[in-house]
Amino acid sequence: MKNSWIIALRELKERMRSKSFIAMAIVGPLLVLGITYMLFALGGKNKTHWNVLITDPNAIMQAKIMAQEDATVSYDFANDYIEIEDFANNPRFQKYDAMLEVNEKILNNKTAFLFYREKPSMQMATRVQYQFERRLEELMIAQFTSLSVSDFRKIKQPINVAMRNVYDPRNEASDMSGWVGFFFGCVILLFIFLFGMTILRSISKEKSNRIVEVLLASVKPRQLMLGKIMGIGIAAFLQFALWILFVGIGLYVMRETLFPDLLDASKMDVVQMTEAMKNQTLQEQMLSAKEYNQFVELIYERIRFGNMLGYFALFLAVGYLFYGTFFAALGAVSGSESDGQQFVIPLIALLFLALYAGHYALNNPTAELTSWFSYIPFTSPVVCMVKLAQGYPEGQGYLIYVSFLILLVSAMLVLWVAGRLYKNGILQFGHRLGFKQLFKWISRA
Repeated sequence: MKNSWIIALRELKERMRSKSFIAMAIVGPLLVLGITYMLFALGGKNKTHWNVLITDPNAIMQAKIMAQEDATVSYDFANDYIEIEDFANNPRFQKYDAMLEVNEKILNNKTAFLFYREKPSMQMATRVQYQFERRLEELMIAQFTSLSVSDFRKIKQPINVAMRNVYDPRNEASDMSGWVGFFFGCVILLFIFLFGMTILRSISKEKSNRIVEVLLASVKPRQLMLGKIMGIGIAAFLQFALWILFVGIGLYVMRETLFPDLLDASKMDVVQMTEAMKNQTLQEQMLSAKEYNQFVELIYERIRFGNMLGYFALFLAVGYLFYGTFFAALGAVSGSESDGQQFVIPLIALLFLALYAGHYALNNPTAELTSWFSYIPFTSPVVCMVKLAQGYPEGQGYLIYVSFLILLVSAMLVLWVAGRLYKNGILQFGHRLGFKQLFKWISRA
């Protein structure tokens, strides 16, 4: 193991001196921050006017919701039930942006459903809920109590308006949190590919210039292979640590300067707010304060960075070990550089399969195929990140440990196989690589 660590330190120093390592440490975080800024800047561009159809077969609302018209929301009433599929696809309903479903139990269960075509901004969603809730208050006060409006609001229960995508009413598709997991999974694949190719090129280079013959005079083949994987892996984690540092600083700066929390009193410009709100009602002021870019809310409020980064590091480390051994074995058994390039295509195809699996899990979180993808070691690093971001169902959190254990055992098995290939193929030159030759080297002790 001592010799492996010496090789690892040698590889680490060589990587850190390279211009590509320094460039990736700077350009990578800047690219991530640039994409994040674009999402922040464009994420709040929602429709400024909504047409809402209220289905009220029992005439609970009495075809009325506000005393005055609202310039941003228009309401129509239907005195019958409308199937969700009909609302989604029937041409006569296409002019409506959303359908608010009011059933006969609304006064008891305090729950209504709003089916939207395009996810509304928080301002629009709050506005619709506010107006709907105020109308129900008027009805309940008139029918069930003699209290004043102010006294009734002290004891009332809030109305829950559940938001659903009309094209995904069962909420089977993932929300934005799932995209965070998919992003983490893509970063894992990016690091695996870049540093896996570094392993392949390093071994192929040393094999072609015969330096490996000198190295094997001092260390065993398995020690040399493990040292290379460890050294380049440590470089990958240092790269990742620099990304975390730079991206963290960038997000903090953006939070403080470009996208401050509007509800934080310490960041409010009182004079500017007073001028902007002179002609607004109290309701409008509250809605303006609550208008919040959904990407900003996601990044700064909803992501559990400690939890995500911890699992990210584990799956990155073991996923890199799993795939890295393939790249190391391929570099050792290749008879020429063209052989290595030819056989790296299946590895790239497997990485694309993992990318597809992550996207499939994003849109089909409860599908059986998603469960299988989370256990297959080739795809589990990405899929588990997506499922972790979406949240495992209650009582099933242990499944992420099952996936990690399968990945770890698979990495150890592949490492053992790759050790045999490395030992028997590293000193072979000029041969034509084939599956028969591979099985022969694996079976040879």
